[in-house]
Amino acid sequence: KGKGVGKGAGKAVVSRKLVIVESPAKARTIRKILGADGAGYVVESCVGHVRDLPKTPKQVPERYKGEKWARMGVDVENGFAPLYVMVEGKKKIVDGLKKCLKDADELILATDGDREGEAISWHLVQLLKPSVPVRRAIFNEITPAAVKAACAAPPAPVDAALVEAQETRRVVDRLAGFAMSPVLWKKIAPGLSAGRVQSVALELVVEKERRRLA
Repeated sequence: KGKGVGKGAGKAVVSRKLVIVESPAKARTIRKILGADGAGYVVESCVGHVRDLPKTPKQVPERYKGEKWARMGVDVENGFAPLYVMVEGKKKIVDGLKKCLKDADELILATDGDREGEAISWHLVQLLKPSVPVRRAIFNEITPAAVKAACAAPPAPVDAALVEAQETRRVVDRLAGFAMSPVLWKKIAPGLSAGRVQSVALELVVEKERRRLA
């Protein structure tokens, strides 16, 4: 009679915060730091980027396959808008993060504090579509004091300027290297990549050589 009534009564309700970092090794270390005091943290890793421009025609969504720019992944006729798709092999990871988020009352994005890390946090928000408060946490050292201070700091949004900087870098990489890389494979060696830096440097070398031969 009355069995089970009041079970757990008197216990404090512990909030459950989902912390996402980039590296599995970093996740293990931070899990030990935050989990040691029973603060209700769940630490998981997204293992780097979760979305990017399509690498193969197969990755292009069906509704875009008729567009002439789709293979490049950048709509050059519409403000150079990037076409993002989930990185191959990341569906299981993203699904796992979504499952963890269902039981969380706060999402803490603790990816690296550079352009790439900020972009990863932004893409995580786009994919996870959290209905709970989102906090951006950045720490420059993996110590108990630094990690706990970052996770307890006042809420901060994802830095849109850094996200746009990374996006611009990625788009220019694709526009500069997409057509040129195959030329390098044929003329020099397979697997070489032409990007925004290499392409400009090559142009300068060509201009100098032309002046020399003139």
